[in-house]
Amino acid sequence: MSGDTNIAALATLLADQTRVSILMALADERALPAGDLARQARVNASTASAHLARLVESGLLVVEKQGRHRYYRLADPAIEHALEVLAGFAPAAPVHSLRESEAAKAIRTARMCYGHMGGALAVALSDSLTKREIVVDSHDGYLVTDDGRRWLSDFGIDGAFLKRRGPLVVPHHIDWSERRHHIAGSLGMALARRLLDLEWIRRAPASRAVYITEHGRKALVDELGIRLPQTL
Repeated sequence: MSGDTNIAALATLLADQTRVSILMALADERALPAGDLARQARVNASTASAHLARLVESGLLVVEKQGRHRYYRLADPAIEHALEVLAGFAPAAPVHSLRESEAAKAIRTARMCYGHMGGALAVALSDSLTKREIVVDSHDGYLVTDDGRRWLSDFGIDGAFLKRRGPLVVPHHIDWSERRHHIAGSLGMALARRLLDLEWIRRAPASRAVYITEHGRKALVDELGIRLPQTL
């Protein structure tokens, strides 16, 4: 017979910076090989392999084989959400170099959170859509208005969720770096895809950070009134 949930065991597993770095590196929906995860966690291959084995055994990661390669990904999107919630209570990590400072700035400006965006850009976008009454911020999430449905469709958001009858409420998340809500769920994912398709943003090759392109920076100002500081 099983007892009560053992949160302490999970906390012990997460009480290691390398394992947390690996989990956070996978928080943007990608499946990555052990070598990439070792580089992002700044450990050697054998150390990364040992940590990956523990994370797979715990059920936090799953591994997929493609030929001779093994790719790791989060076992469930809820794990990323749990990490984001924990990040809201965690102190900022110390920065020891200019490289780490620039990486931290990029993550806080814009990042991928398992399909939708997070960071200052996500909060600014949510604020802009609220001010334009495309969405209304409520206790349960963001309510998409009738005018909002039309605007989103004109903007190129093509999702079945926009065609649902009745009130359309999409979830919001508390952004750990901004300490404010941003749009999540299906709409958050659709907005992220649209900004990527428009090339207003681009994903960093070895990070969950998202960079705003020069074209995107101008378009965000012109079309949505969003101004963010240059990160690079």
